[in-house]
Amino acid sequence: MFGPDRFAPRLHNVSLEELAGRGIRGLILDLDNTMVAYRQSEVVADHLSWVQDAHDRGFKMVMLSNNFTDRVTTVAAQLRIDCIPNALKPLPTGFWRAKKMLGLASREIAVVGDQLFTDVLGAKLLGFYTILTEPIEPHDFAITRVFRFFERLLLPGRHPS
Repeated sequence: MFGPDRFAPRLHNVSLEELAGRGIRGLILDLDNTMVAYRQSEVVADHLSWVQDAHDRGFKMVMLSNNFTDRVTTVAAQLRIDCIPNALKPLPTGFWRAKKMLGLASREIAVVGDQLFTDVLGAKLLGFYTILTEPIEPHDFAITRVFRFFERLLLPGRHPS
């Protein structure tokens, strides 16, 4: 339940070709430390290119974040994707809403995020394919730092944050 299906150093290292080959047509993307650095609103350049490539390949995308509405909608607008702020991950409600927005079956959706106990766990509850990335930077919200400690225990050597 806790183990991701795949690991990637960063979002832009996730192979869209491989996802398409697995039948993935929709992506649920995390915001903080996956798409942008902690407390930043500018998307990393490589991630902008990756999202544009995903658009070009026909992937449907939704940003799902526990962060506040203004910040999430600002970043989602840069990427030209829908978003769900205040998602309360890992509770399944936000993931379920994202699935409805994508209009796809669970087996056609991949979730990409940097946290095992929010992104991966929540996605697994709905049967989504999961990709765990390394955080963009080591700074995090206080509660996230606690979760990172437990991530290191569950995934030694695989997720060094």
